[in-house]
Amino acid sequence: MERELSLNYSRCISANPKAAFIRCVSVSAAPLSHMFVTFVSAQQGEVESGTRRKVKRLLSFQRYCHASRLLRGLVPHTPGSLHLLDDDYLGQAAHMLSKVGTWNFDIFLFDRLTNGNSLVTLMCHLFNVCGLIHHFQLDMVKLHRFLGMVQEDYHSQNPYHNAVHAADVTQAMYCYLKEPKLAEQLSPLDVFLGLMAAAAHDVDHPGVNQPFLIKTRHHLASLYQNTSVLESHHWRSTVGMLRESGLLSHLPADISQDMEQQLGSLILATDISRQNEFLLTFREHLDNQDLDLQLASHRHFMLQIALKCADICNPCRVWELSRQWSERVCEEFYRQGDLERKFDLEISPLCNQQADSVPAIQIGFISYIVEPLFEEWHRFTEPSLLSQTMMGHLHKNKARWSCLRCAHTPSDVQAHSHADEPNPKGGGGEGENIP
Repeated sequence: MERELSLNYSRCISANPKAAFIRCVSVSAAPLSHMFVTFVSAQQGEVESGTRRKVKRLLSFQRYCHASRLLRGLVPHTPGSLHLLDDDYLGQAAHMLSKVGTWNFDIFLFDRLTNGNSLVTLMCHLFNVCGLIHHFQLDMVKLHRFLGMVQEDYHSQNPYHNAVHAADVTQAMYCYLKEPKLAEQLSPLDVFLGLMAAAAHDVDHPGVNQPFLIKTRHHLASLYQNTSVLESHHWRSTVGMLRESGLLSHLPADISQDMEQQLGSLILATDISRQNEFLLTFREHLDNQDLDLQLASHRHFMLQIALKCADICNPCRVWELSRQWSERVCEEFYRQGDLERKFDLEISPLCNQQADSVPAIQIGFISYIVEPLFEEWHRFTEPSLLSQTMMGHLHKNKARWSCLRCAHTPSDVQAHSHADEPNPKGGGGEGENIP
């Protein structure tokens, strides 16, 4: 374990460092009195009338401007907007899709090849190869409309929590669903739910964490009573788009409602504050050897674990991909810190660019969040070739971050980070400050 953590780690760490790290990234101080800051308005410097603000609250952050067209069932036409499925399978993108089940899949390249439509293209392909379109008799127009809504509801201006992150998590989830220990037991419904939850798990993420929403008295924090605020919003937004698109309207009401509830259970499992809850239950099952994947409840639990792994798997990728995600998520943290500084709020842990370096943040994240979960996943797979590959990358990446932290001052590391970033204002990786 690293002896020195960043300034914010030392401020949080007590007798239980693992729990302390989770508290650092998921727990807020008491809300500020008589203060409400709308994140989007703060970014844009706009003051909205009460009526307009209420309308915006009913819709997503992202889709307000397109509401009239979307409610008529039309996808807004913009340069590079969604196009016919056949076009997505041409050239290099088609070649990449033929290798979508490999762990070195470069989602950044795939997003460029699909003109920013990586999530829609990937999901349509996976639904096809997994036989889900035929099994559930899905209408392709409705499916494309739903996926277009989901992709559009991700905020492209977020460095990390954007549609490319969703596509990356979906691709990882597909790899996990193919693990022999799981694949032979999963039903088509399990696969459908796993991929759908991965694609939509961060939809309409505002680019700030739950503590920020709580201390600024954001309406979402009030709506969900300060508990799993973002995850609840991601789930409810997904349900709204499912119903608006009519994707499941041909199914009996009780079946579609059950699917919505199971999607919610999966998305809510990504709340980082529940990390220990799931980790301890997973460990107990493995210790007792009582996982029975013929039971629907046990399969659902393993889908939750797989989604949690997919959501934080960036440190398990090859260095070239892992580093990009690390820099993007830290950039998003720093933007929140800048926003807090602008409004004279206490800067959240891990969000102070002057105090929290990328290597220090990543070492803490790997040590207290990623390694414990993937060590148990490694046990579950007994271990598989994919799991061995991921653990190898994880250990190498942690060692590289340790070397970078020793070799550079925080300011040097940040300068290096921004020099490597091709477009600091573009999209490109969870938590309540964790990927």
